[in-house]
Amino acid sequence: MSEPIIEMHDLTRRFGSACAVDAITMSIQPGEVFALLGRNGAGKTTVIKMLATLIEPSSGQAKVGGFDVVGQAAMVRRIIGYVPQALSADGDLTGYENLNVFAKLYDIPRAEREARIHDALAFMNLSEVSRHLVKTYSGGMIRRLEIAQSTLHRPRVLFLDEPTVGLDPVARISVWEQLEKLQAQFGSAILLTTHYLEEAERLCDRVAIMNRGKITAIGTPVQLSAAVGPGASFEEAFEHYTQDETGTRGAYDETSQTRDVIHRLG
Repeated sequence: MSEPIIEMHDLTRRFGSACAVDAITMSIQPGEVFALLGRNGAGKTTVIKMLATLIEPSSGQAKVGGFDVVGQAAMVRRIIGYVPQALSADGDLTGYENLNVFAKLYDIPRAEREARIHDALAFMNLSEVSRHLVKTYSGGMIRRLEIAQSTLHRPRVLFLDEPTVGLDPVARISVWEQLEKLQAQFGSAILLTTHYLEEAERLCDRVAIMNRGKITAIGTPVQLSAAVGPGASFEEAFEHYTQDETGTRGAYDETSQTRDVIHRLG
């Protein structure tokens, strides 16, 4: 087996006296599509933010692509793409202009920039609306544009925090299809968080279920369902591994942010 693309050892994050992520140890392989699942306040987004170098761990260690997320944060940022829950596209720019801004931020050589942008727009089925203002896009189109932004530099790892939050079922499926094409073409490892269990079942090689900052189960959806009992569904497995989670502790900020995203994506 190859060296893990993501490694976490006793990764911990505290906010005052509250422990949001509690000594997580796990690894993710190159090219793997992996989901963090859990109820609101379980610590999923905090894990993503530590791995993406947006916040530092309180203790423990994490490496992405062999680079330490604290001591070598700049190197980590060069090899990752990140799509947050909150909107990252500028509604007052066109789709093309948004990608051009990101191409410059990623230091993509000028000679390659136009081709990369047009390829990304075509790949995400956005070529026909590339000159339209993003404020006129549907929620699914905005999400596809944000994924295109984050992958212009061909990242080895792509972090997606609730990639389909607030989207209708048809738009969700469209995003799923583009992610599957993206992973098949470029082979990037993808780490995502989601509240849609069917999303994890469709997209992911493995999942980890979090409860109160800890990993309570890890494996394929089929393995986790089988471990609960004969004939158990993945939904039943999720309930089993999060059964003592009330869904209220520490959930206010995440709930507020999610509702804001839903409102803005419309």
